[in-house]
Amino acid sequence: MAMSLNKVMLIGNLTRDPESRTTPSGQMVTTFAVATNRVWTNQAGEKQEKAEFHNVVAWGKLADIVSKYLARGRRVYVEGRLQTRDWQGQDGVKRYRTEIVADNVIMLDRPAGGASGPFSAKEEVPPSEGGGSTDQQPFPPAEEEIQLENIPF
Repeated sequence: MAMSLNKVMLIGNLTRDPESRTTPSGQMVTTFAVATNRVWTNQAGEKQEKAEFHNVVAWGKLADIVSKYLARGRRVYVEGRLQTRDWQGQDGVKRYRTEIVADNVIMLDRPAGGASGPFSAKEEVPPSEGGGSTDQQPFPPAEEEIQLENIPF
């Protein structure tokens, strides 16, 4: 069998506060979005910039920690894997969402008067539901925000 690799590493800012819920099986899941910027020079020598928005999902203990310590604007390092889900929309159209299932989240900025990190947590979670660890420290708000449709679980 050939080896394969599904690994994502991002450094960016949260575009909204994390949203948490509990699955019917009692597993905590937290979702948030991270913006990254790419800067390059075009053929005319002009500086160009483009933002990308990434949907991130954290499970278990990592979900709990992310929901408590992350907020819109905070700068983070996220490590995980890509996963694409599909579902039938209310209009009957099949929808797809590619997201990052986080294994590790590290806050990259200093707390504003709060407790300083690092905080860490690990938890065994079913492979289908992700899991991981985190080291954390908070950050000031970002300017951009995106609206994401409700994620069905």
